[in-house]
Amino acid sequence: MEKDLSHLRTEQINESTRHLDRMSSLEIVQAMNREDFRVPQAVEKSLSQVARTVEEMVKTVKGGGRIFYIGAGTSGRLGILDASECPPTFSTDPELVQGIIAGGEQALRFAVEGVEDSMDRGKADLQSRNFSSCDFLVGIAASGRTPYVLGALQYARQIGAGTASITCNPGSRMGQWADVAIEVDTGSEVLQGSTRLKSGTAQKMILNMLSTATMVRLGKAYQNLMVDLNPSNQKLEERSRRIIRIATGATREEVEQAYRACEGETKTAIVTLLTGTDPETARKRLHQAEGRVSLALDLDNETRD
Repeated sequence: MEKDLSHLRTEQINESTRHLDRMSSLEIVQAMNREDFRVPQAVEKSLSQVARTVEEMVKTVKGGGRIFYIGAGTSGRLGILDASECPPTFSTDPELVQGIIAGGEQALRFAVEGVEDSMDRGKADLQSRNFSSCDFLVGIAASGRTPYVLGALQYARQIGAGTASITCNPGSRMGQWADVAIEVDTGSEVLQGSTRLKSGTAQKMILNMLSTATMVRLGKAYQNLMVDLNPSNQKLEERSRRIIRIATGATREEVEQAYRACEGETKTAIVTLLTGTDPETARKRLHQAEGRVSLALDLDNETRD
């Protein structure tokens, strides 16, 4: 594969920071801050592709499939970070959203040389997770040309799985192999070629959108409340109780009683308090509403009518 990187936008010299080595500490961080302001504007231009990817991810999960992020280096780490936040935030099965990084777990902490240069490794890592046509793959690479990710995208397409790519260079090779190409032109980096900077920030913003919007569309939120969190520690238990209070306007005593009766299930407690039903009835309504609290409440109104 072609090794010349000079044509990539992310590899260009940033003229505004050409004299970075002569700047004071304040001047350096000011320059970085100015450049970071450009990232949301660049991401904004790709929102239609991001939304389209969300719709595909929702469709995949409703169809019983899984979501995979795959990348090398910073891109792979960001994918794993986003995937790892889904179980505590949305009570998802750890298998539902998975992150894969070239070089495996060791690469989370240390650079593993050469692994990103193999297309076969990308394919093999998907196969090791029993990736199938029912699943959805998001390939992540600032350059848009990482062989490891390209190999994974090509394999996913060959077996008929849905695909998307997140890159920071327009007209990328990865985009050619993805059903949806999210290409964010973040331009040159403050430190030439250091794509952990603006490119990484853009990737993180997009991953935030993908996972959050997908989970909201799947009923993991009520209003803008995180009602499907997994209260696995004292902090999250208190957050769950506070969410119930905000959603229902109930007193602390009423919330505590409902929380215990519903065995810590935030959504069940909300439906119980707002409809006056018992926990089992609330669970049935949530099941009918595919987990969406607002629809479960509408079912209660229809019953009364």
